[in-house]
Amino acid sequence: MIRFENLTKSFMVNGRRKVVIDNLNLTLPTGTSLALLGRNGAGKSTLMNMIAGNLRPDHGQIVTDGTISWPVGFGGSFHPELTGAQNTRFIARVYGVDTGELIDFVRDFADIGQHFFMPVRTYSSGMRSRLTFGISMGIEFDTYLVDEVTSAGDAAFKAKSKALFEDRMSRSGAIMVNHNLNELREFCDEAIVLEHGHMTYFKDIDEAIAVHTENMMT
Repeated sequence: MIRFENLTKSFMVNGRRKVVIDNLNLTLPTGTSLALLGRNGAGKSTLMNMIAGNLRPDHGQIVTDGTISWPVGFGGSFHPELTGAQNTRFIARVYGVDTGELIDFVRDFADIGQHFFMPVRTYSSGMRSRLTFGISMGIEFDTYLVDEVTSAGDAAFKAKSKALFEDRMSRSGAIMVNHNLNELREFCDEAIVLEHGHMTYFKDIDEAIAVHTENMMT
């Protein structure tokens, strides 16, 4: 369960305050893969980062009874001077998982060779994507926050990422952002639509996509 209680978030834009999440009250079910739909600038990334605890709301709170991942694919928290292995070891300790097991999993999955033992600042964007996805999926959460993660990397890595993600989704839930609506239909049964700071929950993803499509035309 993830519950939003009077959740509000705004930013200053060109000297004016822009509200992106407006007094949101909604409870999302546990163990369900939800598509998060909304036009560009609607606040999807802001909401995901608040759920993850990376952003504080102006008002209100988010209550959950399960574990939640950081936004999958987000590597901003990595220390650029540390190696991939050292960053993996640090995250394992933070989340209380077996360090050796996570390092072995990420090294095998990312498949970046000796770069795994080199500073992250030397990585290409593709290598960083492999590392971040491997670490994210190497820790089992009740709910994963996912932002088009299966689109990262070459065709072979996309296929491997998709297979691993499907395995995780057999035991966990997710909130997914993806511009590929067919991929959302593949992974999600239900959806939430964010529009003008307000959110609507749909048990039928096709109904949500229809509403989202209509919003995009106005």
